[in-house]
Amino acid sequence: MDIARIIDHTILKPEASLPQIEKLCSEGKEYRFFSICVNPVWVRYCVETLKESGVKVCTVSGFPLGANTRAVKMKEAEIACHDGADELDMVMNIGAFKSGDWRSVENDIKGVREVLGNERILKVIIETCVLTREEKIEAAKIVMDCGADFVKTSTGFSAKGATVEDVKLLRDVVKDRIKVKASGGIRDYQTAMKMIDAGAQRIGTSSGVKIVQEMKGLTKP
Repeated sequence: MDIARIIDHTILKPEASLPQIEKLCSEGKEYRFFSICVNPVWVRYCVETLKESGVKVCTVSGFPLGANTRAVKMKEAEIACHDGADELDMVMNIGAFKSGDWRSVENDIKGVREVLGNERILKVIIETCVLTREEKIEAAKIVMDCGADFVKTSTGFSAKGATVEDVKLLRDVVKDRIKVKASGGIRDYQTAMKMIDAGAQRIGTSSGVKIVQEMKGLTKP
């Protein structure tokens, strides 16, 4: 398996500078990651830099808290489309979900899905570390029923990132109807493989280069 082809090579830190974004794009092309994932302000630059490279550009909406209004998330999605992004990782309205206001959560996701259409991939981050087991199950069902392509574990900005147990649980819930993305705290090849073995079909990480290099070291004849 070419693990690079399921990695979203990511930099979402607010202090990320142009030289860091240039390096991310260069690594994206060199290692042939599935995508690079950046904050919205960098999308247009990355799209132009990665043109004809085969590396897709992913960005975020409602990130990292999920607390933006539906209108703002939809506008972010609209701008992402205009700037050429291929994929969008949006954060679920976690506060509304914890309040039992599932309709607001559904409206958020459906609104962004409508803006993206069927040509672009939508991943929804449910921030598993702040949810109970029962809430994780319900959140995954909502994400699936609202037409997203992936349910994603974490932003990487909260108390905890992806766990093998959460990936297994989400995969058990969504089966093959949608996919699971594991993100947050995945910093080496061994951890990445545990997530994949648990059912993750995409990995979000800022350690993509290290993971691929470790894989190559382990698979040398």
